[in-house]
Amino acid sequence: MSRPPSPADRRTKARPTEARPTGARPTDKLSRRRLLRGVGLAAAVTAAGPLLGQPVTQAAPPDQETTPPAMRSPRHQRMWAAEATAPDLPPLAVIALNRMAFGPRPGDIAAFQALGSTDDARLQAYVDQQLNPDSIDDSLCDAKLAEAGFETLNKPLTQLWADHIKNNDQGWSYRMLPVKETEQATFIKAIYSKRQLVEVLADFWHNHFNVYGWDSWSGPTWVHYDRDVIRANMLGNFRQMLGAVAKSPAMLYYLDAESNTAAGPNENFARELFELHSMGAENYLGVVASRSEVPLDSEGRPVGYIDKDVYQSTECFTGWRVNHDTGQFEFVDSEHSRYEKIVLNTEIPDFLGLQDGEIVLDLVASHPGTARHICRKLCRRLVMDDPPESLVQAAADVFLAQKDAPDQLKQVVRTILLSDEFRTTWGEKIKRPFEFAVSALRASNADFTFTNSFRWYFGNMGQRLFSWHPPDGYPDLKEDWSSTMPMLQRWRFINWITEWKYGGEGANKDMKRIRYLEQMPASKKTPNQIADFWIDRILGRSMPDVERQQVVDFMAHGRNPDYELPADQIEERLRYMVALIFMSPSFQWR
Repeated sequence: MSRPPSPADRRTKARPTEARPTGARPTDKLSRRRLLRGVGLAAAVTAAGPLLGQPVTQAAPPDQETTPPAMRSPRHQRMWAAEATAPDLPPLAVIALNRMAFGPRPGDIAAFQALGSTDDARLQAYVDQQLNPDSIDDSLCDAKLAEAGFETLNKPLTQLWADHIKNNDQGWSYRMLPVKETEQATFIKAIYSKRQLVEVLADFWHNHFNVYGWDSWSGPTWVHYDRDVIRANMLGNFRQMLGAVAKSPAMLYYLDAESNTAAGPNENFARELFELHSMGAENYLGVVASRSEVPLDSEGRPVGYIDKDVYQSTECFTGWRVNHDTGQFEFVDSEHSRYEKIVLNTEIPDFLGLQDGEIVLDLVASHPGTARHICRKLCRRLVMDDPPESLVQAAADVFLAQKDAPDQLKQVVRTILLSDEFRTTWGEKIKRPFEFAVSALRASNADFTFTNSFRWYFGNMGQRLFSWHPPDGYPDLKEDWSSTMPMLQRWRFINWITEWKYGGEGANKDMKRIRYLEQMPASKKTPNQIADFWIDRILGRSMPDVERQQVVDFMAHGRNPDYELPADQIEERLRYMVALIFMSPSFQWR
C-alpha cells in the first residue's frame, strides 16, 4: 500500500493561486466608472503590501491639482505599505469579537462592554455566554432561516438518503439540495446568529475533519454531516466526535472506507485518521523496521506512530460500511480482517469484529500527541499562527485530563479563550475569505440573501464553503491568504457588495442591500466626522494615521476635511469610502 501525499505535499499543490495583476493605466481624466474600476485594482494591490511586508510602488501620472484625490488613486505615492509594522493591540472587545466571532455587528461592542466593569469580567462573561449557546436568544437568526424556506435542514439521515440518493427521478439539482441549503444556512448563521462562537468552531471543525461536500455521495447527506456530526459534537467529547465522523456516510465515501475490505485493503481513512484527524503529521515517525525501535513516553506509550500502525489500522476498519438502503452505518463482518493486529504497541486479539476499529479510535483519541495536535490547531485558529508551546500544552493538559468528560472540548476552548495569549495577541493572523466576507456584511448591517451572484463573487476569493478537495482543509496561515490575487479578489468582492441591489421584480428591486446613509447620524457632515464615524463603526477602534488620512482624503474630494460636504457628494462617495475601510490593512487583521 503506497503512502498518499502528506498534508504538506497537498498544501503546496493546492494553495490559493497567486497572480500579479498590473496596475490601472494613468489617464489625464477619469470618469467615475473608470476611476472606481482602475483605482479599485490599485487599492487591492496596495492593500496587499502591508500584509506581505513588501513596499508597493506604482507609476504616477502628472499632478493635476484640479482633480480630487480618489480611492487610492495611482498618483498617490504615499502607500499604506510604508506602514508595514505590526498593528497596535486594540481594545479587548475588538479582539474577542474578531476571534470568538466573525466581527462585530452594530451594537455588539457596546453589549460586550456592558458585561462587566473590567476587561477580565467582560471576557469571562462573554466566554461563558458563548460556550452556553442554548442560553442565547437567537430569534433574529431563526427568523432569517425560516424566511429562507429551507426544505432539507430538518431531515434525518434516513430521509436524506431516501429523498436525495435513492430517489433518482428528481435530477442532479435536487440530489445536491442538502449541501446547497447547508451552504446558504451557514452564511445566514455566521452573519445573523448571536451564537457566534458556535459558528467559528463549526468552521474550524469542518476544516479539521474536511470532506469535499459537492460529491454525489456527500452532497445529499451533507445536512447530517454538518448538523449531527460536526455541530452536535464540537463542544462535547472528542472521542465521540471522532466516532461520529468515522461512521458518517460523508467520510466513509470521501476517504474510501466504503471500499476497504480484507481482500482489498484501502488505507486512505486510516492514514488520514492518524495524519490529520488525531495525532497529526508532527507525531509521524516514518518507516521503522521494528516496533522495538519506537521510543516510549513515561507511561510506556509510543511517542508517535509509524507506517505499521497505519497498515494495521487499515485492517481494523475493514467492513465499515454505509447501508445502501438507509444511509446509516453498518458493519459487514464478512469483509472484515479477523485476525490479530497491533496498533500503537497495543495487541488487538482475533475475531473482535467491529471492536477492532473502536479500539483504534480509543487509542488515538487518548494519545498525548493527539491532545497537542488538536490543541495546536485550535490555538492557531483562535489566537495566532504560531502559538507558544506553553499555551498548546496548557490546553493539551485539559484535553487529556477531561478525555472522558462529555464537555471535554468546551473545557479546552475555555482554557484557550481565557489565556493571557488570547487577550494580548493581535495581528498574528488575517481573516480568511469567509471571515472577511461575513465580517464586512455584519459590520455594514447588510440585508443579506444568498444569491448566485453572491456565491460567484465570494467563491472567487478562494474559500468556497465545503469545497476544499484534499483532506487537510483550507490553509490557516496568513501567508496563504495575503498574496496579491487573494487581496485583489477581496477588493472585487467589496466593490460588488457596495453596489449590490435587491433585483427581481419587487418595489425594492433598485435599492441597495447596504444602505450606508440611513445608518449614519445626519449630524455627520464633514469628511473627518464621516470617516471617524465609520472607522469606529467598522473597526471598533481608531485607524493608524496613514490609513485614516487616505480615507478622509477620498471623502473630502479635494476640500477642507473640516468643512461640511454637500448632501449629494456625501451620498455619492459614502459607500465607496466605506469600501476603502473594508480594504484597509486594519480590517484584515484578527
